[in-house]
Amino acid sequence: MKKQLAACGFAVAATASHAQTSVTLYGIVDLGITYTNSAQTGVASGHPHGGSQFALTDAHTTGLSGSRWGLRGTEELGNGLSAVFVIENGFMANSGVLAQGGAEFGRQAYVGLSSSRLGTVTLGRQYDPLVESVQSFGASGAWGGYMSSHLNDVDNLSNTNRINNSIKFTTPTYRGFRAGALYSFGGVAGNTSQNQIWSLGVSYSGNAFAFGAGYLNARNPNVSFYGNTPNKGLATANNLGSFGSATAPESSPGYAGYASAHTTEILGAGASYTLGQATISTVVTNTRFDSLGSSSGPNPLGYTGNAIFTSAELGVRYRWTPSLLTGVAFDYTRRNSVKGDGGAKYFQLDLGAIYSLSKRTDVYALAVLQRATGRDSLGQPAVANISGFTPSATDKQLGVRLGIRHKF
Repeated sequence: MKKQLAACGFAVAATASHAQTSVTLYGIVDLGITYTNSAQTGVASGHPHGGSQFALTDAHTTGLSGSRWGLRGTEELGNGLSAVFVIENGFMANSGVLAQGGAEFGRQAYVGLSSSRLGTVTLGRQYDPLVESVQSFGASGAWGGYMSSHLNDVDNLSNTNRINNSIKFTTPTYRGFRAGALYSFGGVAGNTSQNQIWSLGVSYSGNAFAFGAGYLNARNPNVSFYGNTPNKGLATANNLGSFGSATAPESSPGYAGYASAHTTEILGAGASYTLGQATISTVVTNTRFDSLGSSSGPNPLGYTGNAIFTSAELGVRYRWTPSLLTGVAFDYTRRNSVKGDGGAKYFQLDLGAIYSLSKRTDVYALAVLQRATGRDSLGQPAVANISGFTPSATDKQLGVRLGIRHKF
């Protein structure tokens, strides 16, 4: 039996060597204990009730890196051309269930061709160029995790929503510059624009200065963008009648009521500058829910016009030692007045510290404090809603997480 196994292993290795093919298994497990001083426990007579909450949660809801495993492969085809693929599964390490609404490979699933001279073309479920160009300049992409996102990831910089049925082109990096373009097919007979998504992005990285900008346009977003994994959507009958939950970010009371938007547009830009061990960064995004009242989704409050969210963030991170990184950021998100409600504002402070025990294992502590004013999308007084946490019963909320992350 041992000889047969050895012979089989030699044959596989020889085949891989002959074809110059490599396949890599990789993953992350990230778990932590979370606390919030105010989480809604119910709604009675239009007034939410709340209390403190402790939970053991996966990073998909509040931590640094959502737990995952994946396979990444390449095959050299000659003349600098390679075939590439990625399939990546997200899961909740605290319960073992699938993340991304229950999709088996909900994080990524694509195949394509790559040339070091001409660029890369991939097809499948993918990240969009806006996220790839801007995400790293925000606290959520650099050190703060999902809980430091802007208003339950209203601008998608934390990758709450990937893009299905898409074809993407990414240029090679040339003198620090890189660009990408993506198009997602709606697949609707007789209407090529329905459910379509397209996105553009460009980035630059130098010795000390880095910059990125991008744009995303999603038609009928309640289906094409927010509903592109099982059991998801910007708003459903359940979360329009009540508030969301920690495991359903798109049910945020801040914007769940805008499911009838005909188009969602997201424009973002970020920059950073490194001085010694310190990096100062900033991000500005504009998220529009255009043409409210269309047939794209439910509209029980009778909204018309556009709901526009503008988010701005300023942060700094400092590398004290090769093992210790700390960060602080301030976020401000403002929504315009819709149907004469006066709009809403969200103020947020993010704090974080990450200590590496090895190249693959680290422990961390995160804290986010948020305050809300105005009216939310459900026509009620705005409540604080830190990304990934159950919405607060009041206009203030504190979220804390102590976690451990292991990469393999």
